Amino acid sequence: VPQLVLTMHSLTAERPAPLHIPPAQFRGALEHDNAFTMTGTGHCFVSGRLSYVLNLHGACESIDVACSAALVACHDAHLAVRTGDCSTALLAGVNMIFLPSTLDGYAAAGLTSPTGVPYVFDQRASGFVRGEGCGTGAVERAERRAKEVLPFVIGSAVRQDGRSASLTAPNGRAQQLLLSGVVANAGVQPTELRAVEAASAWLARAASP
Repeated sequence: VPQLVLTMHSLTAERPAPLHIPPAQFRGALEHDNAFTMTGTGHCFVSGRLSYVLNLHGACESIDVACSAALVACHDAHLAVRTGDCSTALLAGVNMIFLPSTLDGYAAAGLTSPTGVPYVFDQRASGFVRGEGCGTGAVERAERRAKEVLPFVIGSAVRQDGRSASLTAPNGRAQQLLLSGVVANAGVQPTELRAVEAASAWLARAASP
């Protein structure tokens, strides 16, 4: 498996002048249809706008698979560079909360924690807590950065649970296949892993699929 390097780049562009849009006007634009609502809020347009600003001509796509969107984007970038579709792949993971309506829906379904604390892997856990953030990166072949010490992506895999007990309950067998698949793709043994990142949103009552 060719080793790929994940590097962080600082992209500079001309900074536009502040628009000074009043918060009430901005919120109103999101809640009601207008000339900019569709192109300004649709996920499918975001990646295209970045290609426009940076004058990029390679394939671009917006990925919305909930919590794992950034990881799936990294997987796709990994494959694109590995197969020679491009020499460098830019990726970004973004979550912004502009309106309370989405949070209201999650709360009504019993998915979010009423205490505002997630308590991951804890009996006190009662749901997840949403946050905002943005992370960007670039994937290149390792030989292009041979003299720099940087993180390496040596394998990746993406799977779906298929049928499970509920929307929020994982399929244990499917999760096992995912983990075995990614270590096989990377050509390593599970005992060689030094760290594992995990997430949990244990719920007292699972939501219906």
